[in-house]
Amino acid sequence: MNLETKINEELKNAIKSGDKIRLETIRSLRAGIIEFNKSGAGREMNEADELKILQLNAKRRRDAIALYEQGGRTDLVEKEKAELAIIEEFLPKQMSEVEVKEIITNVISESGATDLKDMGKVMGASMKQLQGKADGNLVQKIVKELLGGE
Repeated sequence: MNLETKINEELKNAIKSGDKIRLETIRSLRAGIIEFNKSGAGREMNEADELKILQLNAKRRRDAIALYEQGGRTDLVEKEKAELAIIEEFLPKQMSEVEVKEIITNVISESGATDLKDMGKVMGASMKQLQGKADGNLVQKIVKELLGGE
């Protein structure tokens, strides 16, 4: 079942159950799908496009959580966390930090990277392998750590 079908089913369920936060979140995901369909890409949405929409929405929630925490708005932090949890239901299972570190270590040894000057090369190769399975900020932190930047 593709993402659009799943989202439409979830939207119906959210309307029936009366869950306002779930309904809002599903509608925002649906808006992303509709935007893609109207973008004139001239093709059907593929898995990579679906993943990009989900990751963009998750990133927006994470950024909002960080900003609201800085501003001391715990009420809004909880709402954003609830929305993020709903979005994560549709994302592939995230890898643990240990698993991510293992993959990045392999990328570093294969690429021959030795210091922070090689960070771009390592990040690019790592993100290809970890696409959708790990947060980019975590990958960046581990790459810096392994290349001696921290």
